[in-house]
Amino acid sequence: MAGRDYYRALGVERTASEADIRQAYRRLARQYHPDINPGSAEAEARFKEINEAYEVLSDAEKRQQYDRFGSEWPRYQQAPAGAGGWPGGASPAGVDFSDIFESFFNQGGGTRGAGGVRSAGRDIEQPVEITLDEAFSGTQRAVQLQAPGAPPRTITVKIPAGAATGSRIRVSGEGGMGAAGGRRGDLMLLVSVADHPTFTRQGDDLSREAEVDLYTMVLGGEVRVPVMGGKTVTLKLAAGAQNGQTHRITGQGMPRLRAPDTRGDLFVVLRPRLPTALSSEEQDLFGRLRALRA
Repeated sequence: MAGRDYYRALGVERTASEADIRQAYRRLARQYHPDINPGSAEAEARFKEINEAYEVLSDAEKRQQYDRFGSEWPRYQQAPAGAGGWPGGASPAGVDFSDIFESFFNQGGGTRGAGGVRSAGRDIEQPVEITLDEAFSGTQRAVQLQAPGAPPRTITVKIPAGAATGSRIRVSGEGGMGAAGGRRGDLMLLVSVADHPTFTRQGDDLSREAEVDLYTMVLGGEVRVPVMGGKTVTLKLAAGAQNGQTHRITGQGMPRLRAPDTRGDLFVVLRPRLPTALSSEEQDLFGRLRALRA
């Protein structure tokens, strides 16, 4: 970078303070880091340029010599970058890359490794759809992952009971590869639950309609109501039940995701089932009932 303007490379004035130089460097390092711009030769060259500039300007003695000699900066400062991409093989003074890359790598950035800056891999998001029955009991899914430059692989992941649309299930260590020996990122499953033909879900509660024969609606009695999990429960109705009347059955809703031993409630909406193909005797009885109610 002999003959180039280090200050211009970082976009600061020659009177810039040490804090101004560090702030400018961190902003540019985030922008041009190779992990953020994979395969970009331009970004890689710019990254090396700003690192070389910062390596000089962040050191008070080197900066003083640069300000004095300019392009006559000693030739040993022009040595090729070391194994990690830093002049002379050393990282710029006073830089904590865990701060610089914290916003890009889930586990808090990286440290200097044998092959460069060690940093955690990125998290990978993968949508997955399950049925309401699977959300009720918990399930598994075979997920195929395709990392850049690597053959596809399939892993089996568990989705816990109580998962809902919008739930995020973290699978540690199944995300993107880390750099320079850094840990792998995580796989984040983004769950969506398909609509059910019978049950409607609201949070951890469920609702459903139940057909009840006209005589039980009028006279009262017991109704068997199917619930999630393949079971049925008994609902007792008082005489004179009305169309659309709702009954709560406690503890027959969905398992709670963070407390699967507890469940929401089930709300049962009554719908009368009217008799059809009445015999002449039945029609006569209904006629007499109507006359009594007139």
